[in-house]
Amino acid sequence: MSWRNHTLPAAQGRHRGVGPSARKRMVLVAGLLGLTSLGLVARAFDLQVVRKQFYQRQGDARFLRVVPIPVSRGSIFDRNGEPLAVSTPVTSIWANPSEVLENGDRIPQLAKALGVDPAELKDRLAQRSDREFVYLRRQMAPEAAKAILDLGIPGINGQREFKRFYPSGAVTAQVIGFTNIDDHGQEGLELAYDSWLSGKPGAKRVIRDRMGQVVEDVEQVRAPKPGRNLTLSIDRRIQFLAYNELKTAVEKFQADSGSMVVLDVQTGEVLAMVNMPTYNPNAVGESKPSQRRNRAMTDVVEPGSTMKPMMMAAALSSGQFTPTSPAIDTSPGTWHFADHLIRDDHDYGVLTPTGVLTHSSNVGAAKIADQLNTTLMYDTYRAFGFGSSTDSGFPGEASGYLKISRDWRPFEKATMAFGYGVNATVLQLANAYATIADNGVMHEPSFIKGDDNPARQVISPKVAHELVRMLETVTAPGGTAMSADIANYSVAGKTGTAHQAIAGGYAKHAYNALFAGIVPASHPRLVGVVVIKNPTKGSYYGTAVSAPVFAQVMEGAVRLLDIPPDNIGRWYVGGPLQNTGGLVSGKPPADDPNVGDTP
Repeated sequence: MSWRNHTLPAAQGRHRGVGPSARKRMVLVAGLLGLTSLGLVARAFDLQVVRKQFYQRQGDARFLRVVPIPVSRGSIFDRNGEPLAVSTPVTSIWANPSEVLENGDRIPQLAKALGVDPAELKDRLAQRSDREFVYLRRQMAPEAAKAILDLGIPGINGQREFKRFYPSGAVTAQVIGFTNIDDHGQEGLELAYDSWLSGKPGAKRVIRDRMGQVVEDVEQVRAPKPGRNLTLSIDRRIQFLAYNELKTAVEKFQADSGSMVVLDVQTGEVLAMVNMPTYNPNAVGESKPSQRRNRAMTDVVEPGSTMKPMMMAAALSSGQFTPTSPAIDTSPGTWHFADHLIRDDHDYGVLTPTGVLTHSSNVGAAKIADQLNTTLMYDTYRAFGFGSSTDSGFPGEASGYLKISRDWRPFEKATMAFGYGVNATVLQLANAYATIADNGVMHEPSFIKGDDNPARQVISPKVAHELVRMLETVTAPGGTAMSADIANYSVAGKTGTAHQAIAGGYAKHAYNALFAGIVPASHPRLVGVVVIKNPTKGSYYGTAVSAPVFAQVMEGAVRLLDIPPDNIGRWYVGGPLQNTGGLVSGKPPADDPNVGDTP
């Protein structure tokens, strides 16, 4: 036997004794696999059971979103169904900044499509990189927004919204108002009826992919409630008439501003309300606050001689005066009273109360007021709505000013008879004349067609009827407002020309020109009031500046509303002038005598 035969078995024995067996290795591997499987099961149990809700929330936060369902704001129509405010669908472009920045090479392309500087866009996104939602451009035309979305830039998305559009533009601007970029009313009736028009957006849960695109609607969380429509009392046709005539007058006489209100006598509904200057509500950003103000509601003016019918209502109600007696001596055209001088532009001699209105005598009005009980005169002014809001519901409506009667000094009482010392809005003045026209019944002015306007008796029907007949003489030959005459219709009205109030007193050469009128006088249907502030070119009298605006607007309005003529031909021929008992005589004054001495 060789030496190999003695050594090999021993070596083999040693090898078997110290090396691991195949069985042990299999057990070890199986154990490791078992432990791994157990760990995976435990992990799965943890994910699927123990922390299931947590991870579901995390997943939902990345892909499941609750998004709003936009609703269209209710439309606004005029009384005949013509649209004054409508909402049109638009698209807003928004971005997830972090996703867009991850694809920075696409930013120049995006900037070009948006029309912005690429560096500024990148900085803007970087500053908001911690957000998931940033608007890039609001309210784009759907076609333009689609062109951007079609670029397929990661992180860029679109959202449907609505934008307000005003078909009548500047014509109805201050009445309708406007909305902000989120479609909420900011001024005018858009603000007053915002909750009615807005509706309530809905909400739905959706799944979005990593690009932010909605891939599935999961469920509706809240049903959308569209805004409700609003039908106004405004007649767009009359509104256009008033707008054009007022604009022409303001430009012709180079006035600072102007306002006109037209009311339906029988309901108190506002048929037209216009102001100058105005603005385009479709481009609000280009306007000034002074252009957006509804001056007929927010600005006050001393009414001047247009206030005389209210004083005369107190006089007739007192029983001390009738339209034809007693006579008031206004000679020699001036009156020294309470250490002040009250004057007329002419010596009208002896006038009846009707003649005081016909010739607009300040002396006559002051002498009548001096004989009236102060409380009665104050209560009459208050009953006509002066010194308090009309409760029309229009945002920012001014209440005007009427000093409490116990504080009236004798001269203040005299000047209040011809419209100084009391402030009123154009709507308040129009509502007072509508009260006279409707047999002494006052309605709350309304901007809503068919609104249930509360009414109350302010003066007796007899006094109201007498006032209308007296005011007819003002627009007849010999009166101060022949320029307010409308062919084939009887007109009752009153002019006014008042110094503008300034700090410390009154401006010497700045005036307000006014006219307030009723048509047709025999069966009143419409009342119109025109106020033009500080006409600086040509005349500044109410008869020359404001009365023609009234005549032009009302001539169109009576035809548009099919109001039949009440006097074919020249209405005053054989009419009121023959029944005034000689109250109207002589030639028309060369100038409007409505400018009284400033208090």
